[in-house]
Amino acid sequence: MEEKTLLFKVGPIWFDGTICLMVLLTCVIVFGIVYFCTRNLQLKPKGKQNVIEYLIDFIRGIITDNMPSKEVTNFHLLAFTMFLFVLVANIIGLVTKVSIGDYTYWKSPTADPMVTLTLALIMIALTHFFSVSRFGLKGYFKNSFLSPVAFLMPIKLMEEFTNLLTLALRLYGNIFAGEVLLGLIAGIVSSVGLWSIPLAIPLEMIWLAFSLFIGGIQAFIFVTLSMVYMAHKIEVEE
Repeated sequence: MEEKTLLFKVGPIWFDGTICLMVLLTCVIVFGIVYFCTRNLQLKPKGKQNVIEYLIDFIRGIITDNMPSKEVTNFHLLAFTMFLFVLVANIIGLVTKVSIGDYTYWKSPTADPMVTLTLALIMIALTHFFSVSRFGLKGYFKNSFLSPVAFLMPIKLMEEFTNLLTLALRLYGNIFAGEVLLGLIAGIVSSVGLWSIPLAIPLEMIWLAFSLFIGGIQAFIFVTLSMVYMAHKIEVEE
């Protein structure tokens, strides 16, 4: 049976209530993690402080690998925030499943294409914004679309569109597929019978662990590609 989500209307625009609630919950969890891990900071870190410092160093490494070292500080907070948000959004739907009737009240926000397209659009728009801020409109247009040679401009314009789709659909496809398969495995018990539990539980645990791994990898890939696209816009094309 096809799952349904809560819908509500504000003026002429329809909103997915389930996704809105899960995005809000994701933001609360990200804030809670950072707040909890950064209380009572010490010069000699231990425990929760080690966790947040490891994440900070890990994200810094992603930026350093894809951008000049002088740009690391400028984009570190953006990359750190996006990584944590995407990571939590990827795995939050694996924790549990809440459905009443045909309506789903709990799912990963990134299992919805509109969420991943919005995240991708934000990052692509920011690459253009920072490029304009750095080079001005004329320098931005020349660096982004006319370098190294002007006849490549149609390809460069098409590349902006493909970058957006690549960033969004890769994330959506992996997370959505993971949740669908978890639901199918869980449905074995109800469709086949209780005797299938010994088979369903190990399969569910294995795929859950794999989905957690994929969720982390996809957050890493999303931030890495975002920083690559950013580097292309803020560095002068030779």
